[in-house]
Amino acid sequence: MAPARDCELIVIDGSYGEGGGQILRTSLSLSAILKRPMVIEQIRAGRPKPGLAAQHLTAILATQKICAAEVAGAELHSMRLTFRPTLPPTSGEYRLDVAEARQGGSAGSAPLVLQAVAIPAAFANGVTRFQIHGGTHVPWSPIFNYIDKVWIPFLARTGINVTARLTKPGFYPLGGGTIDAVVNGLGPEVRGTLNALEITRPGALKAIRGTALVANLPMHIPERMAARARAALSGMAPVVDIEISQLRADCPGALLFLAAEFEHITVGFTSIGRRGRSSEAVADAAVAVLEAHIRSGAALDIHLADQALLPLAFARGPSTFTCPSATRHLHTNAWVIEQFGIASIQIDSAPGQPTRVTVLPKL
Repeated sequence: MAPARDCELIVIDGSYGEGGGQILRTSLSLSAILKRPMVIEQIRAGRPKPGLAAQHLTAILATQKICAAEVAGAELHSMRLTFRPTLPPTSGEYRLDVAEARQGGSAGSAPLVLQAVAIPAAFANGVTRFQIHGGTHVPWSPIFNYIDKVWIPFLARTGINVTARLTKPGFYPLGGGTIDAVVNGLGPEVRGTLNALEITRPGALKAIRGTALVANLPMHIPERMAARARAALSGMAPVVDIEISQLRADCPGALLFLAAEFEHITVGFTSIGRRGRSSEAVADAAVAVLEAHIRSGAALDIHLADQALLPLAFARGPSTFTCPSATRHLHTNAWVIEQFGIASIQIDSAPGQPTRVTVLPKL
């Protein structure tokens, strides 16, 4: 499929590559920023439950508000969406609730909704405030801690200023959490306004900081997660600091989040507990992925790698970074961005070496 020219209707195959909700979120962001109409077909066609789920519908309705889009197909389980922005991104105050998108509620990811709307809001005039209700610490999604400690600091380096606060945590299956976020708009001139970055080496590991977090569970659970992680990570960095947090939520939940602060980048790793999984097993899983990342010699973690592509596509020059491997998410997100014609993305992998990614904006 050839990339579309300005003002043409862009047709996106929602089943391409990884075939998940990321195609939808990136397409929505680009359509809103560029004021480019689009159609997404075969949305999540390969999933056990194809079509739009509650969190996807919430992202659509949120982005629609930002750019006054004309929308067709925005309903649960829909596999085709038409999205036609009528205005550039507009600042304001927006309340979004994933639970309202489905009868009986939903624990759909609030962080994923924030990722869909934050970058369009950055290209509005003025300040935009979001209050997003949903799951804040759920599987198959960045948790709030990752958004706060990894994604937002990375955006800041590109020139996008986002702040976020966890008002209430929300775990699977009930959700019910709340994130309050503020995006400072840069204005509608989008191409060539953000900072290009070169992060090919992580540099020295300065600190490992983390949170052992539970909701509606005994304190011994986070204490055991933290103790296990501290023991495993002792001596790996000059500073190893794992805090313990016990919160209230609509349903129980437990997790360990670890942030590795390198000289040139901060990356994050999460392990979520479930019934029958010991505190020690939760901690071991988070430590294992952190150790694997360190051994890879790469800069960005595999999740930040695909999330970095969109802001870097609007940079004032080429950007280069490394990540442990080229995931399907990375290839798919690169493909979506290229369909909108704003950047070309080179992904180079070699055995035994970190994957090297170069983003070349088309200014």
